Amino acid sequence: MTIQQLLKTAPVTTLLLASFIGLFIMQVLTGVDANNPSTEALLKWGANALPFTMGDDPWRLVSSAFLHIGLMHLLFNGFAMYFFGQIAEPMFGSAKFLALFLLAAIGGNLLNSYVTWQSILDGTGQPGLSAGASGGIMGIGAALLIAALFKISVNGMVLNLKSLIFIMGINLVYGFAVPGIDNAGHIGGAITGLVIALAFAIGYRQRLAVAIQNAAIQQQRTFNAYQTNYSYSAHDTPSYNSQYSEQHDNQSPYDATSIEQSPYLNSASTEQDTVLANNETNVSDINANNSAESVTANNSPLSHEAVHHNSIEPEALKKPSIIWQLLPWLAMLLISIVFVWWWQDIHQQLLQVLKAIE
Repeated sequence: MTIQQLLKTAPVTTLLLASFIGLFIMQVLTGVDANNPSTEALLKWGANALPFTMGDDPWRLVSSAFLHIGLMHLLFNGFAMYFFGQIAEPMFGSAKFLALFLLAAIGGNLLNSYVTWQSILDGTGQPGLSAGASGGIMGIGAALLIAALFKISVNGMVLNLKSLIFIMGINLVYGFAVPGIDNAGHIGGAITGLVIALAFAIGYRQRLAVAIQNAAIQQQRTFNAYQTNYSYSAHDTPSYNSQYSEQHDNQSPYDATSIEQSPYLNSASTEQDTVLANNETNVSDINANNSAESVTANNSPLSHEAVHHNSIEPEALKKPSIIWQLLPWLAMLLISIVFVWWWQDIHQQLLQVLKAIE
C-alpha cells in the first residue's frame, strides 16, 4: 500500500507514523544517539518515569507513546502500527481508533507505573523509565482479536483470528524473554483495548440485528406491493344444467336437424320444446352473467374489501437505539475516569511517602 493509499484509507495511522518518525528525526538532529539514547535525553523528550509521571508531569503518560528508544525500537513499532492500523482504523473509524490508541497507551503506562510503585514499596524494585507506542499498539491488536472473535468484517473481509493470536503471542513472549521490555505496558494496553473493543462489538451486533430486521420488513413490503389477492365462494361458481350441457356437447335432442326430420314429433311438441330450450338458455345466461360479475368484483384491484381482508400490513422500520451507537464512547469515558482516579491514587501515595521521608 502506497503512502497516498494509506493516507486515504487510514489517515490517523499515517499521521501517527509520521509523528513517530518526525520526533525521532528531531531527536537525532539535536544530538541524541540514534541507537542508544541517554536517560537524560529520554527524560527531556517525554519518557515515562515514575517520579515525574506520578508527580507533576502526568502528560508523560501520552508523550512517551510517541517516543522510541533507538532506531530498531522505532522500526519494530512502526511496522506493527502500519500492519494493524490499516485494518483497525477503517473498522472502528478514525476518531475511535485514535482514542483507542491513546487510552491503550495511557493504560499501559499506568500499569507500568503501578507495578513499579508496588515493587518500590516492597523493596524489590527501583524507579525506571519507559517509552514507545507498544502499549497503544497492543491495545489495537487486542481490539482486532475481539473483532475477529465477533466476526466483524472490513470491506467484506473477516479477520483471521489465528494469525492475530499468533502475532500477539509473539509480542508477549518476546517481551518476557528479552530484558528491558515493558511487559506491564504491553499487558495494560492490551486489557484497555479489549474492554473498548468489547463495547464496540456489542454495539455493532445490536445495530446489525436491527439492520437485518429492517431488511426483512422491506422485503415484506415489496412482496405485498406485487401480491394479487383473489377470493371465490361456492355461490360465485357458474351453475349450468348438467344434463343440458352434456346433451349440448353430444348433439342433444334439441338439435335442429333432429327436430325437422323426426316423423314422431308434431308442431305443438316442437314449439313446447323450443320454448323450454329457450327458457333454459335464458336462465343459464343469467346465471353465467351473475357469476362473471361476481368473479370480476372479487378479482378487481379496486375492491377495497378484498384487499383489506387479504393484505397484511408490514411492521414499521426500526431504528437502532442511540445507546448502542454511543456505547464505545461511554466505555472510553468510563475508562478515562478510572485512569484519572488511578493516577490520583498513586500520586497521593507517592506524596505521602515523600512527606514521611522528609
